[in-house]
Amino acid sequence: MTDVRTDITQFRGSHYDFGYAQGAAIKESPVLKNRRDSWRIRKPRFQTWEQDVKHAFMRFAPGIWDELLGMRDALGLPMTDVLRDFGHYRVNAKPSGCSVLTGSNFMVRNYDYHPTTYDGRYSFFQPTDQGYAMMGPTSRVTGRMDGMNEKGLVMAYNFMQRRKPGDGFVSYMVGRIILETCATVDDAVQLLKDIPHRGSFSYIVLDRSDETYVIEVSPRSVDVRRSHTCTNHFELLTHENRHHLDDSTRRLNLIQEKEDRICAYDAFRLMNDKDRGVFADLYKSWAGTIHTTAYFPKELKAWFALGGDRDPVIFDFDGWLRGDDVATTSIHGTLDTKLGLSNTD
Repeated sequence: MTDVRTDITQFRGSHYDFGYAQGAAIKESPVLKNRRDSWRIRKPRFQTWEQDVKHAFMRFAPGIWDELLGMRDALGLPMTDVLRDFGHYRVNAKPSGCSVLTGSNFMVRNYDYHPTTYDGRYSFFQPTDQGYAMMGPTSRVTGRMDGMNEKGLVMAYNFMQRRKPGDGFVSYMVGRIILETCATVDDAVQLLKDIPHRGSFSYIVLDRSDETYVIEVSPRSVDVRRSHTCTNHFELLTHENRHHLDDSTRRLNLIQEKEDRICAYDAFRLMNDKDRGVFADLYKSWAGTIHTTAYFPKELKAWFALGGDRDPVIFDFDGWLRGDDVATTSIHGTLDTKLGLSNTD
């Protein structure tokens, strides 16, 4: 077992200042060292052309480009390095798990991946220049793997397959741009039809209308369905699926057996309890459950647990938007592995 933690960050201000603060915070931290060391193990299989990336950000989320400039200035790195490590345009993704269940006014989600890629950072950001305020765990500092914004739009994504990648944004930056720019599920659908995609993922979105969409995305096509459950295979873009879907189907069946009339707390326990069959310990296979989250768009509240068999920490996002800082500075848990998170040596 390994003790792990997620550090909570809170920032109100411009995107540039936010980027500078993040760069300063990670400059001497294991997060930056571990991120850069990863390229010594595997060479990036992509090109990052600064003007192409800038053009994409200026079209879809110009504030995030300012954030990257702030990180560049704080870290004192060339922009090519900043875009490689934190721009998240044209980056390959490893296979992973993840499960999502939505109900009346809630989304519960397991994030399954490799611990050493996990930031161990949970961010509250309220921009003063442009874009919506948001909360959620970060991925590669600037991205979000799930979260909620001030309009009550909730987002999570699930990996589908890595074959035939295209030129575009990776999932955690797409998730961030959804939270940054979209107020409703319909806004999210339109964005996902417009934005260029690097890989194949399903994006699950819920808003205050209680409408849930699963948007199936590949670099070649986008399709939309209404559903309260999602694991790691497409149901519309089936020609894009991987060949081995047994575990994804097994988890989906377990969730669907319980989805009718399930309450948020029972859904959280279904996902987080290790003996229920959805939580996974497959960390070396890039598919172990690292966190379980729940979001409540009408109340603007969220739950978060690091590791399994945990009671959730409760966040009042509505209160934070009114100026009440979160008193908790970190969240602790354990993972059944010897692997640590990116924020540890």
